[in-house]
Order: sequence, then C-alpha cells, then structure tokens
Amino acid sequence: MSEHKIPSLIPNIIGGKECPAEGGESFEKYSPHTGQILFRAARSRRKDVEAAIAAAHHAQVAWATTPAVQRGFILHQACNYLEQHAEEIARVVALETGKSLKDAKGETAGAIALGRFYAGEGQRLYGRTTTSGTPDKYAMTVRQPCGIAGLIVAANTPIANVAWKVFPALICGNAAILKPPEDAPATGWLFASLLEEAGLPKSVLNVVQGLGNEAGAAIVESPGVDVISFTGSTKVGRWIAETAGKRLAKISLELGGKNPFVVCDDAHLPDAVKWACLSAFSNAGQRCAAASRIIIFESVYDAFVKQLIDATKALKVGPGDGDDLGPVINARQMENILTAVTKAQGEGARVLCGGQRLPGNGYYIAPTIIEASKENDTLAETELFGPVTVLYKAKDFHHALAMANDSPYGLTACIHTKNMHRAQHFASQVKSGVAVVNAGTYGSEPHMPFGGLKQSGNGSREPGTEALDIYSELKDIYYTVNRDLL
Repeated sequence: MSEHKIPSLIPNIIGGKECPAEGGESFEKYSPHTGQILFRAARSRRKDVEAAIAAAHHAQVAWATTPAVQRGFILHQACNYLEQHAEEIARVVALETGKSLKDAKGETAGAIALGRFYAGEGQRLYGRTTTSGTPDKYAMTVRQPCGIAGLIVAANTPIANVAWKVFPALICGNAAILKPPEDAPATGWLFASLLEEAGLPKSVLNVVQGLGNEAGAAIVESPGVDVISFTGSTKVGRWIAETAGKRLAKISLELGGKNPFVVCDDAHLPDAVKWACLSAFSNAGQRCAAASRIIIFESVYDAFVKQLIDATKALKVGPGDGDDLGPVINARQMENILTAVTKAQGEGARVLCGGQRLPGNGYYIAPTIIEASKENDTLAETELFGPVTVLYKAKDFHHALAMANDSPYGLTACIHTKNMHRAQHFASQVKSGVAVVNAGTYGSEPHMPFGGLKQSGNGSREPGTEALDIYSELKDIYYTVNRDLL
C-alpha cells in the first residue's frame, strides 16, 4: 500500500482534480514544533470557491439520487480505506499540529469511528409516518438534502473536525466544499484524496485551501452554498450568522467556551486533579471544551491547588508519545496567550506556575495555572485556546453553581462530588450543552450531540443523529385516497 507524499504546495481539489489557486498565490505553513516552514498551501480566493461550488453543483444531483443506503455503503468502504491509511493520516496530523503520534492516532481512530456511525445512518435517515385528521388522507415526512454544504473547520483536532462535518453532510446527499484550517491544510487534502480513491464520486467533496477571511468568507457569502457549518471563534461565528443570515442560509455554529470545572469539598481530590490536568492541558489546552475555569470550594482550595500545581509541574511538554502536551498551533496564537497572561497579572491575578514560553523555536507554552484576583476578571470571559487555566474560590455549592453560570459561554461543564444530590442538581441547572460528573469537561462520542448555549453556538448540534437536521430538509408528503377510484 503506497503512501501519499505531501506536496511542497498543498493544492485545492476541485472537480476531482488537484490544482493551485487560480491566482497562483500561496501561504506558508509552519511547524508548531520547530517554527520552520513545512510546506506552502494554495491561497484561494473567490474565483476558486466559485469553481468548487460549480463542480459540487454538477455532482450533487447524482449523489442526492443515489439511495442513502448506497451512499452509506460508499462511506463504509471509505472508512475501511481510511483505516488502512490510519497511520499515514496520523503522521500528517502530528506533523501539522505538533501533537504526539499517539494522540494523532487516537484522533484518527475517532474520526473513522464517527464516519462509520454516519455511514450506518444511510440505512435509516428516518422520516415519519403519521396520522391525518382528514379521512382517507395519509401523512409522512422524508429527509432531503440541502444541496451544497460549505464546511469550515478548525485546526485543533483537524481530522476529527473534518470528519464531524464531511460525513453527515455526505450521507444526507449533499455535495460539499471543505475549507480546511490554514494550520492543517495537508490533513484536509489527504482526507479528501483518500475518500475519492475509496470510491466517492468525483466533485462530491471539493477542497478549497486558503485563509479564513478570503476563501472562508467567499464560501459564506456565496448564494450557491445552501448550508454552512463552522467551528471556530465566537467573533467569526457572529459574522457568519449576520452575513449568511441575510440570505436565510442554513447555519450551524460550534463556537468557543470558558468551561467551568467545579471541585466540591467532598470531591476525591486525586481524581479531580487528574481530570483537571487532562481537561485544562491535554492537546495543549486547544479544546473548545477545555477546563479553563476551575472553581474550588474554599474548604479544600489549598489542598487541591497544591496537588494541582505538583501535577502540572510534573507534566512533560513535547511532541513525543511520552509527553503530556505539545505546542500551540502557531506563533500568533502563542503570542496572544502570553499577552493575555501578562495583562491578567497587571489586573492583579497571580501566576502559580508556568506563564512563559519554553526554550526553543517551537510554539511551546508551559502549562499555566493562574489564581484569579476576582470572580469576573478578564480571563473569565476570554477564550485563550491554550494550556492556561484560572482558579476561583467558591463559598459553597450554590456559589459555585452561580459562578459556573456567570459566563457569556455555555459549552461544557463538570463537577467533582460524591453527593448525588449535588451532581444531579448541577447537571440539570448548569447552563451548558454538556454536563459531566466526576470526569473531564471534554470527551464527546459519535452518537451523542455536542454543542453549547449562549455565545458557544447557535443551538445546532454535531455529531449524533442531530447533525442530520443540519444537513437535510424535512418535506411533508400527503396522500389522499379517492374511494370512487377503488
């Protein structure tokens, strides 16, 4: 089985053909581990996007009329093929993100598992048969594709993010334009190449490389795109909602988070410390579901913080399988995080450990714990997307719950307690799309919906069967029987 050599210029894939940007422009992709240039990628603009949309329109009708069961079979075959190339995919993910090969393999396996889940949905795609209030009238609903899906993904878990959008879009009968993250262009290119090699019809999945404010914006603004799914910052999500909303396009937004991790006075502290470290620092803290606010009961504050600092200082930072976290994705992100830490110190916050760039040319930040100066400090409302967590004291359970909910975001939340009454009340009352008891703030599964409240999203959910509602339209169908013709 031959491997795919990463080209020096990561191309677009439009109409089944690899091609550079029409204007010949490109941008550089740097290694998060070394800071050196890895390769260049096509810097696409509006003409490239429109070419991809035209190719998708050409293929979509035939794909939509392919029975969903057959679409699912094609995607099953694609997942088998992805599995054969899983190590190759993982190496590309590790190269682009700086994460360990072990973590990249886990992410790749999760992406394939999700693909198999949606391939199975081809045997369902449930509508409804129901009753009518009129005699001899029969009512039902069916799912139909939206048309062309514009998929814009983030780089933190690139192969998982691509899978979360591409597979549900395709199983519903849409053709798609994928805009890979500019920090992981090769992952998107390799994924689309493998799907086509596995039998996905040409032009059903098109890839347009480029910058968000150029290629991404062109996808959002085009009237030829029927549904847009975006994972990224709240600021960009708001612009997408305003822009695409003017033409009443269907929109799915999975945005930021400032997720609370509550430690009660009856928590098993070693377990809470383990999960706090994983939630705050794994994947270099680059999770929308990261535990960036740790809220601790005053009575166990000192004991918990001491254990957390000791555990954090013991973390190994690097790109190897024996390391606990790697670098952040690019130099801009690293500088933004360090600037925010410095600003927080100026506002009275205390850095208990970390807070600095680590030696070398890579984009490594020491895992950082900050003690807040007040409950509603700047960091409480600022998503840093890096290995930084902030500590807050709570007087009791009710105070902790109020602090957890005092946020413009509402993505995930977690509580550590042995008290089932606290756990149940927290899970029901915390304002988040996900609530977890005695584990971490992250950890979605293919069959479960994921998404948030408030500024964490627009109410849509991916993955799970709920994602089918994003990429399909319901049609009511009525049959009337004329008894005179029986």
